[in-house]
Amino acid sequence: MSDAQAAKMKVAILGFGTVGSSVARILFDSQPAGVELTHIFNRNVARKRVDWVPSSVQWTENVEDVLSSHADIVLELAGGLDPAGEWVRRALEAGKSVVTANKKLIAEHGIALDKLARSKACHLFYGAAVAGGVPVIPGLQQGLAGDRITRIEGILNGTCNFILSKMEDGAEFAPVLKEAQALGYAEADPTEDVAGFDARAKLVILSRIALRADVTVGDVPAKSITEIAAIDFAYAREMGCTIRQISRAELRNDEVLATVGPMLVPQASPLAWSHGTENMVLVGGAYGGDVVFSGHGAGGNPTAVAVISDLLAIAHGSCAVGLPSRKIGVSGDFLLRHYIRFVVKDRPGIIAQIAGALAEQEINIHAILQKPGHTKENLPFVVIVEPCPPGPLKKALEKIAKLDCLLEPTLDLQILEPENGA
Repeated sequence: MSDAQAAKMKVAILGFGTVGSSVARILFDSQPAGVELTHIFNRNVARKRVDWVPSSVQWTENVEDVLSSHADIVLELAGGLDPAGEWVRRALEAGKSVVTANKKLIAEHGIALDKLARSKACHLFYGAAVAGGVPVIPGLQQGLAGDRITRIEGILNGTCNFILSKMEDGAEFAPVLKEAQALGYAEADPTEDVAGFDARAKLVILSRIALRADVTVGDVPAKSITEIAAIDFAYAREMGCTIRQISRAELRNDEVLATVGPMLVPQASPLAWSHGTENMVLVGGAYGGDVVFSGHGAGGNPTAVAVISDLLAIAHGSCAVGLPSRKIGVSGDFLLRHYIRFVVKDRPGIIAQIAGALAEQEINIHAILQKPGHTKENLPFVVIVEPCPPGPLKKALEKIAKLDCLLEPTLDLQILEPENGA
């Protein structure tokens, strides 16, 4: 064996799905120096075999073959908390470095796993856990480690961005979701994406790295995009806006303001320019100002690029910059204007009742919008309210929901102000 061969670090893949197969393909196509793929694990592995993987690679459906092997680096690409979390812990305990794209695992247990890796003199890299192939995490850990980041906002879920940007062009939610599933952007059960849970896990990871804030996942409010309709994009256009799923976290005194959900975004904001499966993250630094990361955030190849970048960083001696975080409380009380869409059977006095319920909570109406062309039997209209905390607005909307004229549940969206999205 030559010195070059002896110096190669042995690599094992756990999970040969969309990302795992893309990682293997890129490794064999580009043949980067310093690494050698030795194992591929997957349940029912026979159905996963491909003829372009060399015979030197061991295929297995027994994870023990990997965990007890001489692999130096394990690529965990199976996803989920269990059993992937146990595999990662055992690999680290055995002194194997781990690269993962598992945002749920890192959001829930990243601090403990990172501490374990350091205690075993190995590495845990997870640059692929947020924004696919966009180097947001290494950019924050290394490129912006010298700044004091106070704000993060962005588009962290490529599936939702694909759906909403298609709806912006006139499509309806249901057929676009089916298209996203057919293209492999959305799972058969799309709840993690459309309900905001995927983006929320990513926001928690970014908050830990950028804001040095250890935030509990379940404390961050998340809202689904499923209630967005074509009429909302029509009204948004009238206001010079579009609609995107936005993830936001901001340090405010001794807490973090954080939320995930669909928002009206001014067309002047870079966040409005992101289409398809693109992700975009804006970070605001106390010294370096605003920095924007943008690129494709969904699909096997972009994510695989981030995985292989982490793999090569470990193989060539790089170390993650230690950025200690502290446990901190979370609030969703952003003071923003709100877009509230009602669908009613029209009758006299509806606006007065809505205004009264809002006034009881000391919430002022900024504007009322009503597009022509709808019958009184099914009339959509929009009320824009001045900046207010979500709590009082929720109480007002709960009272309004009891009105017998309402034909659909009320839709409430925050409006990202131009200075926040600049």
